[in-house]
Amino acid sequence: MRVIATVALAGCVATTAAAQESVPMPESYRQVQMNMLELQRSMLVAMADSMPEQWYRESVTPVQRDFAQQIHHAASVIVWICGRFFGADPIELPDTSVVLNSREGLTSYLNEVYDHGAEVLAAQAADDRAMVVGFFGGLQIPKWQIWDEIHQHTVWTAGQVVANFRKHDMAPPGFGFF
Repeated sequence: MRVIATVALAGCVATTAAAQESVPMPESYRQVQMNMLELQRSMLVAMADSMPEQWYRESVTPVQRDFAQQIHHAASVIVWICGRFFGADPIELPDTSVVLNSREGLTSYLNEVYDHGAEVLAAQAADDRAMVVGFFGGLQIPKWQIWDEIHQHTVWTAGQVVANFRKHDMAPPGFGFF
């Protein structure tokens, strides 16, 4: 129950913060965001582990990314945003032909990306977290809120692959809150 309340609080705080000039967050909130990164990692790895590799490159509809591309996309935003908004050095990413076609490649990629994100988050200075920047669509938000936006993107994107599991009469991995 505490995790649900924490994530709900994060969403409320993030929504109200966008309307304000700058909202300093208590240092303890960084751990909430670190917990959200770990939740994302575990959810995506569980999905990659649960889907048979033979269906990694399959889409449910013609316009949808295939399963592996969708999981890759959910995680890859971390690398891009860490470089774009937090000034992190880029990490060398593996060849997508390996990442998208094998469980070992995809889970290795996920762990590398989430290790990178956790390092960037842990190293982010408090004054940098409070800095207001222009995000997508001209939205002005403090940089700490970008981590909450990453979480929302990941959950939204990963939720779309539930249809890939259902197409094969498979249940997706267990939902962590139950």
